[in-house]
Amino acid sequence: MLELHEVTQIFFRHTANEKVALDKLSLTLTEGDFVTVIGSNGAGKSTLLNVVAGEQRPVSGTVSIDDRNVTRLPVHKVARYVGRVFQDPTAGTMPHGTIEQNLAMAWARGRRRGLRRAVTRAKREIFRAELARLELGLEDRMRTDAGLLSGGQRQALSLLMAAFTGPRLLLLDEHTAALDPARAALVIRLTRELVERHGLTTLMVTHNMQQALSMGNRLIMMHEGRIIHELAGAAKQQATVEDLLRQFEKIKAVSDRTLLS
Repeated sequence: MLELHEVTQIFFRHTANEKVALDKLSLTLTEGDFVTVIGSNGAGKSTLLNVVAGEQRPVSGTVSIDDRNVTRLPVHKVARYVGRVFQDPTAGTMPHGTIEQNLAMAWARGRRRGLRRAVTRAKREIFRAELARLELGLEDRMRTDAGLLSGGQRQALSLLMAAFTGPRLLLLDEHTAALDPARAALVIRLTRELVERHGLTTLMVTHNMQQALSMGNRLIMMHEGRIIHELAGAAKQQATVEDLLRQFEKIKAVSDRTLLS
């Protein structure tokens, strides 16, 4: 379904600040996989999502979705396949657009522009039903500007916008990191429900190791642009946060020895 083959991304090439963000990284997601991604700052997690979403073109390697090479496609064409939610709740919505206008924008994403963006009565009923599932009362505030919503409400709307049209791939980029614990728990609940209801293949970056263990069927750990540890099935279910911390310590020890050698 999603396949990255030996993807390399380098920033500031041929300068003193050259940084290898992805180092011949290969990763395959099959239909329905929910993969959580952890790693220290600078491990390449967000770069991975940027490359998959078409926001960045890698130096080498290929990205394929449904057996189609999308590596060099413009971002608006990749958007036909991908929905994404960012860490910043304000990043996924138009603040001066109403809730229904934002949903109409998401509905039209990746399609030809034109009259499809108009909010028809039929679309409005679809939007109302989807909002009601969030249990936040937003179905009664469809003419409210998104910028007037709380951070948790706005992130819930962003999540709905990314998921409700059934993208082939859902990308979640630390989408609860900017929220307080109560709102983060709400967004995680909605994430589980939306992914299950729409049967979404999902790639979720998080710094929360408990989230990484409790969500999805696979976990990958990244370091210096590579996947250095993976858990799936029973091994993932039985793993603990302490196990992941020990793995991080091993990585740090190896990195320190490499630097000193």
